[in-house]
Amino acid sequence: MIMFKKSVAQGRTRVDTVLLWAMVGLVALGALCVMSAVNSLSFSNPIVRTHLLALPIGLGAFIFGWSFNYQIYDEQWKFLYGFILALLIGVLLFGSYQRGSRSWFVLPFFSMQPSEICRVATLLVAAACLDRRGRRIRETSSLFILGALLLPIFGLIMMQPDFSSVVVTLPAILVLLYCTGINVFYLVLIGLFVGVAGFFTISWTYIYLHPELLDYRIVELFNNLARNGWYMGGFALLVALLGYIVWWFFKQLRIYIPSLYFVLATCVVLAGLFGGIFIEHQMKPHQRKRVETFLAPKSDPRGAGYNVLQAQIAMGAGGIWGKGLFSGTQSRLGFVPEKHTDFILAVVGEELGWWGTCLVLGLYLLILWRIMLIAYMASDRYGYLVCSGIFGMFFTYMLVNFGMLVGIVPVAGIPLPFISYGGSNLVASFWALGVVQSVYARRLRV
Repeated sequence: MIMFKKSVAQGRTRVDTVLLWAMVGLVALGALCVMSAVNSLSFSNPIVRTHLLALPIGLGAFIFGWSFNYQIYDEQWKFLYGFILALLIGVLLFGSYQRGSRSWFVLPFFSMQPSEICRVATLLVAAACLDRRGRRIRETSSLFILGALLLPIFGLIMMQPDFSSVVVTLPAILVLLYCTGINVFYLVLIGLFVGVAGFFTISWTYIYLHPELLDYRIVELFNNLARNGWYMGGFALLVALLGYIVWWFFKQLRIYIPSLYFVLATCVVLAGLFGGIFIEHQMKPHQRKRVETFLAPKSDPRGAGYNVLQAQIAMGAGGIWGKGLFSGTQSRLGFVPEKHTDFILAVVGEELGWWGTCLVLGLYLLILWRIMLIAYMASDRYGYLVCSGIFGMFFTYMLVNFGMLVGIVPVAGIPLPFISYGGSNLVASFWALGVVQSVYARRLRV
C-alpha cells in the first residue's frame, strides 16, 4: 500500500514533456502566423491584442485542467452537464447576433463563444455516461441513453446555428463510442444516418447548381422530397417496403439476420431523410455557399469558390522553402480571405513553404500520438475514454483544415487549434490538453 501511494504521488508531479513541447511549438508558430496574416490589415491591432490576451488565459486553462484530478468531471458530471445547457441557453437568449448566427457573448474587453468550451465539456460528460454503463455498454439502451443526453446539446447548438461545432463534436463522440467497445452495428447505424443526411443535403445542392437535371422526372421527384409532405410519405413507405423485401430475401436464402436489424436500418434511413430536410431548411446562405464551393470550386471563381482557389494559389506560391514570415504576397495583398482563421494554413504554406506545412502537420501528429499513449496508460476507464474523445476532436480539427485546402472536405469555418486566431478555441484547446496531462500525471501504468 505504501508503494502504491508513493507511485501515485510521484505520478502527480509528472508531465508529458513531448506533448507539452509540441503544444508550445504550435502556439509559438501560430502567434507568428496570426501576426503575419493580419499585419497588412487596418484592424490588425485588436486581433493581435486579443490573440495575445488569450494566450495567458489559455495557459491558465491548461494549468487548471492539469492540476485538477480529471476524475472530478466523472463524479460531478451532472453539474457539468447543467453548466453546458446553461451556457448554450444563455447565448441564445443574451448572445450577440453575428454573421447569421447567435453564438457569441460580447463582453466589455473580449468576446466568448460558449460552444468551444461546451465541446470539450460534452466529451467529458459523454465519457462519464459511457463509463457508468460498464458491462452493459453493448446493450441498445446505452446508445439511447447517450443520445438522450446529447440531443439537447446538439439541438441548442443547431438553433444558433453553429454547424461547425457539430462537425467537430460528432466524430469525437463516434471515436469515444468505438473505444468503449459498443456494438459495431450501432456505429454502422450512426454512420448510415450521417451518410444519408449528408447525401440528401449534398444532392439537393448539386441539383440547385445544375437545374437542367430537373428535366428528368426521377430527379424532380427526388428534389421534391424536401418540399412536399406527400413525397416524403411515399418515400418512407418505399424504404419500409424495400427493407421488408431485403429481409424476406435473406430469409429465403436461410441466412439468419435478426429482423430488428432491418427495422433499425429502415428507421435510420428515414431519420437520415428527415435530418437532411432539417439541415436543408436550417442552412444559412453562407453555409450553402460552402457546400456549393466543395462541389464545384471553379464554377464561380470570383464568388463561392474564391476562398479555396486563392488559398491553394497561396500554398503553391510558397514552394518548398516559402517566402519568409511577413513576406507572403497573396496573403498580405488580401487575396486570401479569412487568412487568420479558416485559411491560416495558406499563410503557413506561402510564407514557410512545404517544410513549414509539414512541421505543423508533424506537431499535430505528435500530439495525437501522445494522446493515444496517455489513453493507454490511464489508471481507469474514464481517463482512457476522455483521452479517446479528445483524440477524436483534435484529429477532426486536423483532417478538416488540411482537407479544406486540398478540396476533399467542404469549407466548414473550423479553426486550426493553436495556429488560427480565435480566443475561445485557443482556451478550450489548452483546457483539453490540460485534462490529458491530468490523466498522464495520475497514471498507474508506467
